[in-house]
Amino acid sequence: MAIFQFLAVLLTILATIQTSSSFENESREFITWNDLTISNSNYTSKAVNQAQRGSRMIVVSQDGHGDSNTVQGAIDMVSDGNSERIKILIYPGIYRQVPLVLFCFELEKVIIPITKPYISLIGTGQGDTKITWNSKASDFDSTGNPIGTINSATFAVEADYFCAKEVVFENSAPAAVPGAKGEQAVALRLSGDKAMLYRSKILGTQDTLFDNQGRHYFFRCFIQGSIDFIFGNAKSLYQECTLSVVATSFGAVAASQRDSPTEDTGFSFVKSRIIGSGLNYLGRAWGRYSRVVYAYCRIDGIVRPDGWYDWDDVSRRSTAYFGEYSCSGAGAELGSKVSWAKSLTYQEAQPFMSQGYIDGNEWLML
Repeated sequence: MAIFQFLAVLLTILATIQTSSSFENESREFITWNDLTISNSNYTSKAVNQAQRGSRMIVVSQDGHGDSNTVQGAIDMVSDGNSERIKILIYPGIYRQVPLVLFCFELEKVIIPITKPYISLIGTGQGDTKITWNSKASDFDSTGNPIGTINSATFAVEADYFCAKEVVFENSAPAAVPGAKGEQAVALRLSGDKAMLYRSKILGTQDTLFDNQGRHYFFRCFIQGSIDFIFGNAKSLYQECTLSVVATSFGAVAASQRDSPTEDTGFSFVKSRIIGSGLNYLGRAWGRYSRVVYAYCRIDGIVRPDGWYDWDDVSRRSTAYFGEYSCSGAGAELGSKVSWAKSLTYQEAQPFMSQGYIDGNEWLML
């Protein structure tokens, strides 16, 4: 009888271990609040050693008390093919990348390669942790060729399941003049799938945020720019964000690159605030089937009367999907806006207004 009881207990333990392992594997497929959280003891003491905090946390501190003095150094410590959540805690400071080669225009870029998913960057307070550089598209690389928009990014993410909390991403290149060539200056490029940014700031002027591809969730973030400062072909939800336009004359908030009706991409802004200066378009049809929606947003009086732009291609007026639903403020007046933009009904706007728009049930557990 005792042997059967022993076997029963053993089977129960094995089942528990298997269930726990299964839950852990499943949890990696979802972004949770825990992925953006560091225990108080690790916030307050830089002396916490690796054994105490575990292998899933890396500390960045410029005073030498962390695992790395630089953000890229911490990312380099993550193994290729990583399959677990790694939290990189970044202590306050301005993290400015240095040239790879002295007297050369080629710069070290902060990049999370596609081989390193499940990385969280965690700052210690809004505005305290800044990653900055000042490249623009017309800068030259070591071969004498322009680096282009994509390589102007201060910080680039190519991996899936990226998170950031209370981190400032900045491109401090001088403000671009409307119509100038080569002045694109990206602060953050997101090219991986399933990314979340919370209470973070993305600062620049022209082409600040290259929301390139994948599904992304921006919650309570601050994004600043002047011309097409949110652009790309991602499928992204911006919820309770502040979009700050720093245009001196002409400007534009969003430029969606969607080029086909079969592409399930576009930008949705929900319960967000649009503030700033200049006269600006809410969206420009960079792609023929560009898609941008504003719902329950507060829009200040910084919007051009026509509101939306067809990229000098009248044929895009019948293919672009630009819409507003239940917005308020002087910039939300629909009376004089272009007739080919949509004043959405609730039924039309509803698919864009929740995490369901970005298939959040598949990868967000918030």
